[in-house]
Amino acid sequence: MNATHLSKGRAMTITVEATYENGVLRPAEPLPLKESQKVRVTVQTQPADILQTYGIMGWKGDAETVEHFALDPELEPQERS
Repeated sequence: MNATHLSKGRAMTITVEATYENGVLRPAEPLPLKESQKVRVTVQTQPADILQTYGIMGWKGDAETVEHFALDPELEPQERS
């Protein structure tokens, strides 16, 4: 968790990983908040792993092409029955 704390009623910024499940965001670790405390949430999705690592794979193509291969639903691996 990355946190900036200010005391006496001032703003506090926390950056924490979370998972969205069944309509609820679940933080990966406990948050230093009071029960029922109101907060403002900004959601930033993480790019697919392949988009973060295509440069270290020796990929010679452009980012748009690798994004197509990584995210096109028609290119998803198929489960065997």
